[in-house]
Amino acid sequence: MIRYIVLFLVASTQLVNAQKVDADLLRIKQRMDSLKQFSATVTLNLDVPFINMPTKKAQISYTKGSRMKFASKDFVMLPKRGLDFSLNGIFKYPFITVDRGPEKRNGRTLKVINVIPTDGKSDLVLVTLYMDTKAVRVVQSEINTRKDGSYTLLMQYATLANILPNYVEASFAIEKLKIPLNFMGKDTKIDRKKMCAIDTKTGKIKMQLNNYKVSMI
Repeated sequence: MIRYIVLFLVASTQLVNAQKVDADLLRIKQRMDSLKQFSATVTLNLDVPFINMPTKKAQISYTKGSRMKFASKDFVMLPKRGLDFSLNGIFKYPFITVDRGPEKRNGRTLKVINVIPTDGKSDLVLVTLYMDTKAVRVVQSEINTRKDGSYTLLMQYATLANILPNYVEASFAIEKLKIPLNFMGKDTKIDRKKMCAIDTKTGKIKMQLNNYKVSMI
């Protein structure tokens, strides 16, 4: 019995080791790696039932190898991780990919893959990517983390040639009594009673990105 268990474990290990990272994902990474830096202005709207916040303006900046950064004069936004569409966090630690097959979205055929980290240091548990292989970019990502909850990013692009989106919609589902966003600003109001009455805190951040400044390698 022990011999069969050992053989099973060896076979499983060999299978994992033989697993190659999806070629289309590597093509997208190669495109992203060609970006040395970029920045843009963001028009941000929040859709959370118990938070009333006027439209805000912010700046995003990215340097290769680092997370995207958000800056604004009148508010602080958390979690910043959930708004990062650079894919930098996915490639930080080793992982394997599983091809889930094609899926139709708005007349397009997207390739769906699971990204599964193999290093316990990664905060990511499971990432599902919906890739436009013809345009060589990601149009949706569903990310599950150990510490920062789960979120989904939907990305729209101005033209077929663009690697950076002009619109990003981030959806959050956070555990009870955890607010997905914390905005600091005199014109933002939180309805505490309504917040406590809702078991599952859900919401969306809608970001329109303009005035990109891009530096290529």
